[in-house]
Amino acid sequence: MGTESAVQEWRRGLGFGSLRARIFAVNLLAVCVLAIMLLYLDTVRARLLDERTDALSNEAVAIAGLAADLPAGLERLSFARGTRIRLYAGDGGLLTDNWHGPATRQFRIEDPAAYSWRRASAKFIDRALEQVQGNRALPVYAEAMPDRAGQWPEAARALATGRPATQLRRAVDGSYIVGAAAPVPGVGVVHLTDNAEDVSRVLRAERLTSFWLLASVAAITFGLSLYLARTIVRPLRMLAIAAHRVRLGRSREVVVPRLPDRRDEIGALARALSDMSIALRRQIDATEAFAADVAHELKNPLASLRSAVDVLDRVEQPDLRAQLLAVIRDDVGRIDRLITDIADASRLDAELSRTGFQPVDLARLCTGLVTAYGVAGPPRGVTITLDTPPAGLPDIEGDAARLAQVLRNLIDNAISFSPDGGRVTLGLATAGDQVEVTVADQGPGVPAANRADIFRRFYSERPATEDFGRHSGLGLSIAGAIVAAHGGSIRVEDAGGGGALFRVGLPVA
Repeated sequence: MGTESAVQEWRRGLGFGSLRARIFAVNLLAVCVLAIMLLYLDTVRARLLDERTDALSNEAVAIAGLAADLPAGLERLSFARGTRIRLYAGDGGLLTDNWHGPATRQFRIEDPAAYSWRRASAKFIDRALEQVQGNRALPVYAEAMPDRAGQWPEAARALATGRPATQLRRAVDGSYIVGAAAPVPGVGVVHLTDNAEDVSRVLRAERLTSFWLLASVAAITFGLSLYLARTIVRPLRMLAIAAHRVRLGRSREVVVPRLPDRRDEIGALARALSDMSIALRRQIDATEAFAADVAHELKNPLASLRSAVDVLDRVEQPDLRAQLLAVIRDDVGRIDRLITDIADASRLDAELSRTGFQPVDLARLCTGLVTAYGVAGPPRGVTITLDTPPAGLPDIEGDAARLAQVLRNLIDNAISFSPDGGRVTLGLATAGDQVEVTVADQGPGVPAANRADIFRRFYSERPATEDFGRHSGLGLSIAGAIVAAHGGSIRVEDAGGGGALFRVGLPVA
């Protein structure tokens, strides 16, 4: 699988668990709450209809009392909503109807076929919301001829029970028709019919207001979600994709965005990831360069060893064979030293990262090293001395074994450049918040132009008196890496009386 296909597969794997989906889900929760509130208006509709039904029932009782005394006066009653009042006899026949009176206001039932698109849309929304709420189906309002009390179940119940009765119906235009009946002693029953379209209009107006509120909140929520997705999710996804590509081994081609304009946590994360990728790239480059240097350094002794082995079969003289065998032994020894130093250098970073630093007494460490060199006896009569350390020298935090390796490398380097009978001097001092160790020799010193090169791997500037191949060129490089891992510094300068002076600064514990 290629890098791009792997990245695409990883992006598809995010699914709805991604941060962007969660932002939209959380923000849409408020919209859902508003939508539920919009549906809640229909419960208000039920209460308004119940109130209208109870009010019409009370009107029916009041009119029944009036009809007992003046039945003929009902024809002149008129209501603002156009309520229809009918008085039926006990046998169900119609006695009085106020809609037959002069100039009586009447409610109207509209023809759905004549609706405008706006009116039809409003009615459709009403029906749709009622379907969502699961409202019960209502009887259809219809007038029958002849007009008798039997066509109204509420009137029949009022006659049968002697108590008021009500019934809610639905007209063909979708409006609610409320019916109420009350018995009239000695006469029959009075029946009132009223159109509750004003309740629908009130609810529709509230619903429209709520709808626009819902649409506004939804638009604002969507805009905020896009803003959050753009300012949070998009840069995080860019960083995640870049990190994923680095993980797939394409770190050289991947540029992790630094987002310099961001001054928040995401910007800090971007810059940290960018710095990490740069450090990783440098580490990869250093590893590749190290491998190339190793191959180059091993080629020379291997080439010499191969030539000696090839010639050995054809040489008969004992002295020449002895010389070739000496060359072979030297080359094998040189390869062995190279492999040992290379293995030590390659393990250095990993071992230092796992090592727990402890307080180290540098005065005691230097004293032990000078004593050990004195017992072993340095070559060519070179002496190793230690200047008296100052009183109260503070400890440093570090790995005593690795720091001893640094000092041994510096002392061995100083011995190799010292003249016969020369002296190598160790010194200790405090310099601010550091303890400084110095190693001085009486050799030729290090030219200023080469002082930065001597800490590079495999760089070797050896004295003419030293046998070729005795050193791998890794000693000072390893010393510099160990000092850097301890948070210190190492440099070389001219000694006071000639020679080289190495200064190693290590932070106080």
